[in-house]
Amino acid sequence: MLISGMSNNYTIPVSNVSRVTPVNADNTVDSSSRVSQAGECQTCKNRKYQDGSNENNVSYKTPGVIRPEESYSKVSAHEREHVANAIAKSSKPGAELVSASVSLKMGVCPECGRVYVAGGVTNTQIKYSEQSPYDKNRKAYEKEALTGGNFDATA
Repeated sequence: MLISGMSNNYTIPVSNVSRVTPVNADNTVDSSSRVSQAGECQTCKNRKYQDGSNENNVSYKTPGVIRPEESYSKVSAHEREHVANAIAKSSKPGAELVSASVSLKMGVCPECGRVYVAGGVTNTQIKYSEQSPYDKNRKAYEKEALTGGNFDATA
């Protein structure tokens, strides 16, 4: 099943990842940058990612470090796990996947200026044709509570 926006057309080659050089107020290069000779700042080295969803079968349920140059591929793969779970749920009888979308959030490291994927959000909608008993009771209660709510006494 092809999900809109999930093609490989968005792959960013690692060699094209932007890097910003810090500058002073007079537009000269800031030589006091805290980036080490190896090119890795402490902020990027210690940045952790953790999944905040209620799905237990996805990666990053415990905090994990992702390097900035790997952030696109790893966060994208993680969000695809959520889409795969939605597809699996919608393959059951009485369920239909209405939509699935993934949004990646970009960030810029305040220390070294490196651009990285800061996180992602997956939104899915699954339509169930059969209602649970709880939904049926809730709808019956709402019908009873709302009946007569738009009474027009002037007519």
